Amino acid sequence: MHMVRIRTKRTLFPRTAGGIDVRVRVVNVVILGSGRGGNARRLLEAQRDGELGAARIVGVYSDRPDAPILKLGDTFDVPARFLDPGGYRTKLGGDAERVYIETIESHRPGLVVLAGFMRVIKAPFIRAFEDRIINLHPSLLPSFKGLEAIRRACEYGVKITGCTVHYVTEDVDGGPIIDQEAVRIEDGDTLDDVEEKVHAAEHRLLPDVIARLSRESSPR
Repeated sequence: MHMVRIRTKRTLFPRTAGGIDVRVRVVNVVILGSGRGGNARRLLEAQRDGELGAARIVGVYSDRPDAPILKLGDTFDVPARFLDPGGYRTKLGGDAERVYIETIESHRPGLVVLAGFMRVIKAPFIRAFEDRIINLHPSLLPSFKGLEAIRRACEYGVKITGCTVHYVTEDVDGGPIIDQEAVRIEDGDTLDDVEEKVHAAEHRLLPDVIARLSRESSPR
């Protein structure tokens, strides 16, 4: 397996962005997810093992009451619960969005991490946590935005794919890129093979990015 880390020159986490107090050593992190929680588990493992810098995960929330990600709460002793998303399938309803914002704000987060959260985040939510929301996407953006990114990369026939951590803006999967990790698609790789490679890259990239962001927001 061939892997390449792609770094950008952009400042990863402005020391004064989003109201972050640079005197605070601990950066509170809230995770939102809709599914199995593989990347959330990896973040919690990294925290347990002292690999998450100054970041501290203070809450895990899901838009699905039966999402396996919620079981991580008991496993890692962190608050984890379902928040009703409202009546829409792909976004948060107005009242639900306000509940999400208020619930997350109660943690005084320095970072909100979308880890498989399958809803489009709209302007009020983005404004509430401006420069503090990051997303993990399973492609080398700007290629293959949206759903089924790994499958579409395989069908297109690219030889290099990977994953991206980026800031969330109103441009879906189009916010400023923080960091990326590339993986090679070898001849004979199946879709399952490529998914395994990309997920492994995600599990390396996301904790590393969060650790770096937390250090940049903490005193030197």
